[in-house]
Amino acid sequence: MTEENASRQSRDTLLARRFVTLADTLVDDYDVVDLLDGLVADCVDLLEVTAAGILLSDQRGKLQLMASSSEESRVLELFQIEDREGPCLEAIRTSSPVSVTDLSEMERRWPRFAVAARAAGYSSVHAFPMRLREETIGALNVFSSGATSIAADDQMIAQALADVATIGILQQRSLHRASLVAEQLQVALNTRIVVEQAKGVLAEHFGVDMPTAFAALRSHARGSNQKIGVVADALVQRELKPSEVLPRSV
Repeated sequence: MTEENASRQSRDTLLARRFVTLADTLVDDYDVVDLLDGLVADCVDLLEVTAAGILLSDQRGKLQLMASSSEESRVLELFQIEDREGPCLEAIRTSSPVSVTDLSEMERRWPRFAVAARAAGYSSVHAFPMRLREETIGALNVFSSGATSIAADDQMIAQALADVATIGILQQRSLHRASLVAEQLQVALNTRIVVEQAKGVLAEHFGVDMPTAFAALRSHARGSNQKIGVVADALVQRELKPSEVLPRSV
């Protein structure tokens, strides 16, 4: 086997392993930061670029630096966030890949970013949106010290890695949202049970019907600026006297 073939086989093996790792996020919980750190490191190895970084939008829509393969790329990514200028932001805004391999072009499009990129030793940059259908949640940046474009096949690989990582991240967010909804539903169900118990306490103590007991419970909650579940729980736990909720028999 020639050295070139061995190198290609090693690259293909690394690429396959990376896709398997990304695919695992679809069926199991995982550490997002660890996943993205591995992704930028693999991009440097797979695409033969100098550095890579990832900006990701948080739940409030604010961009955050999630991973960088070097201190120089970390500073440059932070610069884009603070200055609101650069290829990563453009890729996120347009949901399309951005490729600039000439410093003069970089200076024309993002003059302040170009100065920072030159200071960091980079003369070309590619940004790949992290997207799924109509949703773009961030971008993968790859930087090179040479004024050369990465091959078309490598650009496809970078975009594919970004796309699969995006699916995993959105999958986790969906699971967390579902978990939150389920938790909120369970809290609501528990509150409902306590309210029914409290209504029973009032009904038995005063000999009133359930609608009257509930009206008294709700009126006391509103008057004391408390949630009805809190009042109901206090009544059931005997921390609140029935006469404080319903002062007289109806």
